Amino acid sequence: MSNRYASSYRGFDYLNLDEQLSDEQKLIRDSVRSWVNTSVIPIIEDCAENNQFPKHLIKELGEIGAFGPHIPVEYGGGGLDAISYGLIMQELERGDSGIRSCASVQSSLVMYPIWKYGSEEQRMKFLPKLAKGEFLGSFGLTEPNHGSDPSSMETHLIKKDGTYILNGAKMWITNSPMCDIAVVWAKNEEGHVVGCIVERDMKGFSTPEIKGKWSLRASITGELIFDEVEIPEENILPLAKGLKAPLSCLSSARYGIACGALGAAMDCLHHAVEYSKERKQFGKPLAAFQLTQKKLAEMLTELTKAQLLSLQLGKLNIEGKITPAQISMGKRNNVETALRIARDSRQICGAMGITGDFPFMRHAMNLESVITYEGTHEVHLLITGMDMTGENAFG
Repeated sequence: MSNRYASSYRGFDYLNLDEQLSDEQKLIRDSVRSWVNTSVIPIIEDCAENNQFPKHLIKELGEIGAFGPHIPVEYGGGGLDAISYGLIMQELERGDSGIRSCASVQSSLVMYPIWKYGSEEQRMKFLPKLAKGEFLGSFGLTEPNHGSDPSSMETHLIKKDGTYILNGAKMWITNSPMCDIAVVWAKNEEGHVVGCIVERDMKGFSTPEIKGKWSLRASITGELIFDEVEIPEENILPLAKGLKAPLSCLSSARYGIACGALGAAMDCLHHAVEYSKERKQFGKPLAAFQLTQKKLAEMLTELTKAQLLSLQLGKLNIEGKITPAQISMGKRNNVETALRIARDSRQICGAMGITGDFPFMRHAMNLESVITYEGTHEVHLLITGMDMTGENAFG
């Protein structure tokens, strides 16, 4: 199956925001858009229906520069700015949230911490292979008993006889069943959060897949289990001190999500508009009815507001002025907007909207996960609230 109107997709730019993009940024977006049209759209409905991750796309994602686009070129990255990174995530999520999740994790949660907190030897050893898609990485922070409260993590890394011993488990980890390495966060003897790189062949390291998902079915999700895993000194991230380190990685990923969710929203709205012009009831197309136009106009308005939010976040990011609280606002608003657009678009298409001829149900199910992961919808509200008031309402 393939999306019915995918070939006519042109995106939405109601306020001429393209005029604020550089030629390079537009070229990057359009090249990824073209790749999504040829490599993702024709297969993604079948992948989702069959709960299969299209692993052959990993190398292709590396080839198009979707892994580590914001990592410096000397380490294999693209050396691109934040807006370019956001546009790449947008186009990937138009294909599927699971494809964008794979690239998000690889870029912001694996490559970024190795680049920012790793040694030069670690950067040279891992980043070029991750950028090319020769290695696939995962990020271990969330645990079976601790999601929104990572400070209570139970995974621990204890120094013993000149090496380190890692014990514990991580849950709901994108890429884990196929990962070659995992960037893992644990507590040391003093109770401080530290980071390390776990490699696939290390004894005691396993990555069972999580089955039975109704969301992100074209993504591969699992656990990271550590049973007396011996971690050598050279795999400890030397510059990662405290919980601030993994949270900075999440900020990078959340920015990508804020941009990426727009792709799912635009895909849904595009299909709703095209179907409403084609489908006739009572002698005229659905697009000619007032209530249909109300839905479409409201969706376009909310999408445009979300686009403005993402663009300004990108500018702040480039200028080094962005804050985690601002990113939280963008992630929360844009994912909620995308989910609402997916639902309203499905309604316009009626019963046809639940079939694989259209992307609405797949996007909506995916976004039900995206609205929860990397900071739940409610947690991001509290982050904004704390930033406004100075009062901590957590716990």
